[in-house]
Amino acid sequence: MHIHILGICGTFMGSLALLARDLGHTVTGSDANVYPPMSTQLENAGVEIMQGYAASHLQPAPDLVIVGNAMKRGIEAVEYMLNERIPYTSGPQFLAEQVLQYRHVLAVAGTHGKTTTTTMLAWILHYAGIDVGFLIGGVPLVDTQDERLKKAFAHSSYLGSDKTANHEGYFVIEADEYDSAFFDKRSKFVHYRPTTAILNNLEYDHADIFPNLAAIQTQFHHMVRMIPAKGKIIMPADTESLEETLKKGCWTPIWRTAIASTNPQADWQAKLVKQDGSQYEVMFEGHKGQVNWQMSGLHSVNNGLVAIAAAYNVGVSVAQACEALSNFAGIKRRMELVGTIDNNGKHIEVYDDFAHHPTAIETTLDGAKKRFADNPNRKIWAVIEPRSNTMKLGTHQGLLAPSASIADQVIWYQPANLDWSVADAIGNVANQQVMTSTDAIIKHIAAHIGDDDAVIVMSNGGFEGIHGRLVKALQQA
Repeated sequence: MHIHILGICGTFMGSLALLARDLGHTVTGSDANVYPPMSTQLENAGVEIMQGYAASHLQPAPDLVIVGNAMKRGIEAVEYMLNERIPYTSGPQFLAEQVLQYRHVLAVAGTHGKTTTTTMLAWILHYAGIDVGFLIGGVPLVDTQDERLKKAFAHSSYLGSDKTANHEGYFVIEADEYDSAFFDKRSKFVHYRPTTAILNNLEYDHADIFPNLAAIQTQFHHMVRMIPAKGKIIMPADTESLEETLKKGCWTPIWRTAIASTNPQADWQAKLVKQDGSQYEVMFEGHKGQVNWQMSGLHSVNNGLVAIAAAYNVGVSVAQACEALSNFAGIKRRMELVGTIDNNGKHIEVYDDFAHHPTAIETTLDGAKKRFADNPNRKIWAVIEPRSNTMKLGTHQGLLAPSASIADQVIWYQPANLDWSVADAIGNVANQQVMTSTDAIIKHIAAHIGDDDAVIVMSNGGFEGIHGRLVKALQQA
């Protein structure tokens, strides 16, 4: 078929486009916001991307339109599609019908860490020799000489093998709780019907579509209802919001995970060897392994632990899973080092991170602080754009300043389209300030940053390309 995707540069839709191409379809797409890394990945894969949502993009009519969940009534291409009765579907439904129907689905759900944990799990399974399909809402970083792994992780999705004599046919999917499309307001993950499910955490988010936490818990329970009794649920211990969800009914065995010092009774435990989480031991029913990796932070340890447990559930030993994570390079935009500057006697590092919820901001900065603890003079600068729909609505205003308090210097960006004051929200915090242009942010950092400092830029969007512009300005300072 010729498939046209509306909203193709979204992390989910871009990954789906590559799967559709690998299924043998001709794929084109439209998007209003074309920016890396997804746009670059799609263009490198030969997928034609059109700017905007013009009706002409659907002329001549494709065989099927896959509609991204950012699309709304009133958009020219959407109205044309409906008026001309061009066949259409949502991304999750297409994936469920065309790819997941006969696979053992391993789904990774949670407010935070979905992309990273999904990538970890897919990496472990491939490292163990299982040709597993996957769809990740991000672009993996690959640092290996293994051609098989380089091929599988060349993009953010991979079709993998159907059921064979050697394995059941697995697919690892990032299970997002966001809605499926303007015509299907169920969470994406309701379509996936997993056999193995990671429920990694659950907090209030997506205030544009969920009125409260209970509404998100209802969607999580819709997915729980479909997990078979022969499957497995894996979740961190002592997570009240998830325990409340499971009290609505659970028919599947559960493994609970924890850092050993916080809950020595959990089924799976991680014992920290280094306090920044860069080394830890994994223990489960007498099975042991040790992870020595490039990641840091307790959130990374928790993500790694649930991924190891999920891999073990489909036959990968604890030791081999730990070895796989010890060779895991991470993914783009998750504490990704995008620039190292050695200029005028200063050594500066610039990182890009996707954090856009107060909890994610706090855990990322905590991990960075512990990671850089060997140099007490090193300052961490946090540059944060409140870009997510929940942030734009001002839902988490009271949590902004505390979430970034671990950083030494914090610059909040006040975009023109934000109808509440970031300055009023953060108050008079000595090390935090607000700026209204990315030019001003870059100029301020270039003038005041010290030797060996690190800048962490946090946004779930392009942020006006501030990362590259900042690196260039620091190189020329």
